Formats: sequence, structure tokens, C-alpha cells
Amino acid sequence: MTHSRKQLNTLHTLLLYIAGFCLFLEWLYPLGDISETNIGVFILFALYCFFISYFQLHWLISVPIKGIGLLLIVHMLYFDTSFFDLNWIVETFREVVNNIERMFSGEWYLLTTFFRSLLFLLLIWLMSYLLYYWFVRMKNIILFILLTFVYIGILDTFTVYEGASAIVRIFIISFIALGMSSLSKEIENNHIPVSVRDRLKYWLMPLILIVAVVAFIGYQAPKAEPQWPDPLPFLQGSAGQLGGDGERVGQVGYGEDDSELGGSFVQDDTVLFEAAVEEDHYWRIETKDVYTGKGWESSTDRNLMDQSDGQITLSTFEDSVETEEMEAEVNFTGNHRLPKLVYPYGVSSITTGEVVDFHLDESLQGVETTLDGEEYVPETYEINYDSPSFDMDTLQNNSEQDTEEIQDRYTQLPADLPERVEDLAAEITEGHETRYDKARAIERYFSANGFEYQTEDIPIPEEEEDYVDQFLFETRIGYCDNFSSAMIVLLRSEDIPARWAKGFTSGERVDTDVDTDSHVNQVANSNAHSWVEVYFPDVGWVPFEPTQGFSNMADFHADADENDASIDEEEDPLEAPAPEQDEDTAEEEEPEGAEEQEDDATDSDEASGISTVTGAILIGIAVVLLLILFILYKKRSAIRIYFLQRKLEHHFDDASFQEAYLYLLKLANKKGFKRGNDETLREFAGRIDKQLQTVEMSRLTSIYERMIYSKRLTGEKEEIMQLWKNLINQIMA
Repeated sequence: MTHSRKQLNTLHTLLLYIAGFCLFLEWLYPLGDISETNIGVFILFALYCFFISYFQLHWLISVPIKGIGLLLIVHMLYFDTSFFDLNWIVETFREVVNNIERMFSGEWYLLTTFFRSLLFLLLIWLMSYLLYYWFVRMKNIILFILLTFVYIGILDTFTVYEGASAIVRIFIISFIALGMSSLSKEIENNHIPVSVRDRLKYWLMPLILIVAVVAFIGYQAPKAEPQWPDPLPFLQGSAGQLGGDGERVGQVGYGEDDSELGGSFVQDDTVLFEAAVEEDHYWRIETKDVYTGKGWESSTDRNLMDQSDGQITLSTFEDSVETEEMEAEVNFTGNHRLPKLVYPYGVSSITTGEVVDFHLDESLQGVETTLDGEEYVPETYEINYDSPSFDMDTLQNNSEQDTEEIQDRYTQLPADLPERVEDLAAEITEGHETRYDKARAIERYFSANGFEYQTEDIPIPEEEEDYVDQFLFETRIGYCDNFSSAMIVLLRSEDIPARWAKGFTSGERVDTDVDTDSHVNQVANSNAHSWVEVYFPDVGWVPFEPTQGFSNMADFHADADENDASIDEEEDPLEAPAPEQDEDTAEEEEPEGAEEQEDDATDSDEASGISTVTGAILIGIAVVLLLILFILYKKRSAIRIYFLQRKLEHHFDDASFQEAYLYLLKLANKKGFKRGNDETLREFAGRIDKQLQTVEMSRLTSIYERMIYSKRLTGEKEEIMQLWKNLINQIMA
């Protein structure tokens, strides 16, 4: 029997601990969606800590083992040296000291990624012990289950994380764990002999089956519409940048996957690199040519061509285009890197102080670097380039025919593109003969027909909707991806070759060198941008900028004696047929210009900074609340005793005394004074008095029995309260 009971306890402990670990994983999974955190390494460390905690080794053994695991993770994430090189430990200690000083000085926003990762690993270490204490020792798991439900619910409401499947998983794990915990308590308290085989056969398998059936029915059953209004719009209006449209909210910056565009994003002013330049220009990274109706892809597979000695063979325009030789220097800040190099139009060579190999991806026109065969992006590199200046007369008079290859590749459109998009393109370009005039008409169309630059509350097209069609005819709000994609689709509807370019704008000027006429720009994630390139035979690819509030950063020139033509000259744009829209949208006024848009963008950036600080504060508050709950849980007995004592003092009657006496019995049971099934209260009280070497338990029990049988409480209040407090103190000691 003893061996069987030991097997039961081991099985119960293992299953409960596994359930606790699975619930804790639900706290880690969302981090991959709401941040750029690689959760794999944290899950690995959590598994390691939970495994060590399960065996309940002495702390002199478990602490060093977990500590070594933590150091291995930190070293793997942030250091390239040998693990046995003591220099990295010294650097780690210095980093910890510096960050602690920032914490005490209130500069929480200056905490480094290294220190935040270290704190998170320590939190996982602590949780591995706490969950063992809650699930295995106390068998009181309801609090952590409730906190997990609340945590997932908040993330599902206010972030990009979709918590529907997580809620189902938590439900299944929680009810199985609660079932195991409840039955185990009954078996232990009532000494019910149940073998391991019988527990699996008659209890665990039916429990899992019932929970699975209920979960399946609940998941498949029809759901009522939300009965409460979405709180997010109200909070956004009150607190600013807290999220997007409730569907998908991304973080601004360069990304390689553009297959599904749409949704809102939050600003990120993290500086990626500083660039010393002579003139402001686009920082190009890559182009894409296939519009799918949802986003952009490349029509050809990745094909890397070696670039000897950094001589870049990429050409986006013909030799006939007027150019000026220039130089630029790019310096990345901190640990920020991009998977590809940024470069201006006309790049001819790139040099760096490191021995790296340069490669040109012909499919995307991206420039990549490797070091010893591994992907590697240098921290600093210099660029020589021939900055182009496009002749407007040449563009306007361009009448050459495109090659078949250009037409096939760069006029592609989805077969199911709504016909009204092509009709709109024809209306906009009606009366314009040349390719340049048609491109300019489409470029100016957005500034004259109520379109707005906006990063919030941007809807995502439904499965049957086209991304550009939705923007042109329904929402009329969006950011650079919306404007650039729409212009390209409209151009291609008129058989004008165009493609999608992405990279960064010039950034913010922070320093100027008067002697060299050069200046330094800081380029941040918030400067990520996409624009349009239109193909002109015998000229090449020419940038166009349709996005509201942005100016074309390419250089154009014209002969001064020919009608004073200028790229900045604004003609009256043609009025296209009014797209389908709400009445309120139709009455919006025309935007006042780039300066106002830039002011709005600045305000948005400031709000984004406030949002980041607010998010950090909210996380801090959540951690503090969790610690408070844990302290209250640890002190729950003392708190209950305090309130029972207050109740006896102010409301001394039969009910309050009975409640206090029954709690005394419960507390005695928890502290090892267990009452036998066939033991009377008087016998139980005598046994406690014998162990405590007192007679107070018997006296208090006698008062309780007289109250039960005579239906009234007899005895002095002060005497009864003193007996109860003395027994509480002795049992708690």
C-alpha cells in the first residue's frame, strides 16, 4: 500500500507540474507576436529551470546549476568569445552595474536589451520555483489560472496577439489540472486506496475525454456577437498610441515579407544608422515586381552575383542620364543591423574596413555581404555613387517602345483585379499623351481627391478584397505602402511599366560640415518608406512619390529657356470620378501640404515615444501587482486571522465564534495536527493539548460544544478571545 501511494503521489506531482509548465508557456508565446523577441531560447531556459525545480534539490546545488544555465544563455545571445574567457563575465558585471544605476536614477528607458533579457531570465528562474510551490506543495492553482486568463485576454484586446486558440488551450490544461488536484485532495484527506492503474482508467482518461468533448463543442458552437463596445478606441482617444484597428498592428521599419500589406503600425524612432552625405536622397534596399492583390513578391528566385572588390554592377538608369560623382558614409548605431545594405541611386562601389564579400541579388536588386561564407553586415561602409539628375524634356518627349521583357514583367496585374480600378486609371490619364504626363497625373491624383496619410485604424482587406481597390474606393487612408502600390497598379492598368521600391527616406539632419558642404542625417525605423519607379526607354527607372506629405527625393532638371518647366510645377489635376465613400469622407478638405503632414508625423512620433514609456510603466505596474498578489497569498493565513480577530472584537456572537473555531481546526490540520476520521472533537482537542502541553484547546472545545448543543454562547468574551489567540500563536509557531 505504501509503494502504491508513493506511485500515486509521484504521478500526481508530475502531472500537476507539467500542467503548470504548459500554462507558463502561454505567458511566453505572445512575446514573439507583440515584440521582436526570439522566444525559443527563453522556452528552453524555462524547461531547464522547471526540470531542476521538479527534483527539489538543495539550494546549494540547484542555484549554481540554474545559474550556469543562465550564464550559458546570456553568453550565447550576446558574446562571441569563448565561454571560459573571463573578460565577458567582467563586461557582464559592468553592464549590470550600469543598468542598476540607471534604474535608481529613474532612467528606465535607457535600460539595455542585454539587461532586460537578463531580468527576464531571472523572472523565469523565479517562476519555476513559484509554480512548483503553488501547484505541487499547496495544490492551490486557481490563482495562477485566473491570472493567465486575464493576461491572455488583455493581450488579445490591446495587441496584435490572437488569443482565441490560447484561451482554448488554457481551458483544457486548467480543467485537467483542477480535476487532478481536487481528486488528489479527496484521496489524501479520506485515505481512499486507489492504484495508479485505476486512477488512469477510471479517472484521468474520463476527465481528459470530458474536457476534450466540452472544449470541442464550445469551439464549434455558434458565438454571440460582442455585447460590450470595443474599449480600444476610447483608450486611444484618451491615451494616444495604444494600438491599431484591433486586427493587426505592426511596428514601423524594414521587413522582408511584403506578401500581405495592410493594417496599422506604431511608430518606432530607434535610430538605425547615421549617414554623412552631400545631398539628401532615398536609401534604396530592394524592389519587387509582382502584385498579388494582397501585397508584393518577386517573380524570380534569389540569384546572388559576386561583386568583385565592392564594385557594384547594379544599374537603374542609362549612361545618357546626367550624373554627379558623390560619396556617402553609413555608420550603424548600437546593435542595429539590416539584412541588406542601404545605397543611393547610382551606386558604383562600396568599401569597408573589413574583408567582406559583396553580392548583388538580381531578383530584388538588393546588395548583401558575407564574411567567411556567413551572412554579415558591416557596421560602417563608404559608398561612391553617381547621383542622377533626370532631364524633364527627355522624359516628356520619350516615345520609345518597351522591350517585350519589360512589358511582360512590369505590367503584370492579378486576373481578378476589379474593373473599376482600370476604369479609374483611364479617367485620370484621359487627355494625357506621354508616359511622363500620365505618371504625373496619377501621382497628383492622390493629393486632390481627399486621400489621407495615416498609420492608425488602417483596415486589412478581406479574403476576397483587393488591397489597392479597397484603398482607392473605400478607405482613402493609408501610408506609403497604400499610396505606392495604388500608383503602380494604376500605371500598369495603362500598360506603363512600374515597380515597387522600398528602403528609407533621408532621415533627420543632425550636423552640418560648412567646409565640405556635407551633413549627417540620422535614419530611424520610422523613416522606412516605399515609393514608385517608372520605366522610360533610353532613360531607365525614374522615382515617383505619390505618398501624401512626402516629396520626391530624386533630382530633376530642365532647360531654363523652355517654358520654365519644373518638376515642382503643379498643374490642375484631373478630377476622377468620386470613389465610393461615406458622406463624411466626401466632405473632407484637401490636405494643406507637406509641412503640415510633417508636423503631424512629428506629433505622431512624440506620441509613439509616450506610448513606449507608457507601455514600460504598464508592464512595471503589472509586475508590482503580481508581486503584491504573491505576498498576499503568502500572508493569507495572517490576514484571515486578523479579520477573524476584528470580527470577534466587534461582533462577538455565535456565528463569529463558530467561524473562528472552525478556522482554528483548519489551521491545525494544515500545521500537522490532523484529526482522525473516528476521533471526536474532545479527543482531538486533548491530543493537541498533550502535544502543546496546555489545556486551552480542551477548554475552547468545551465552550464550542456547549454552544452547539445549547444554541447559545456561554463564557466571558475576553476569556474566549484570549484562549483562541493563544492557540493560534502556538499552532503557528
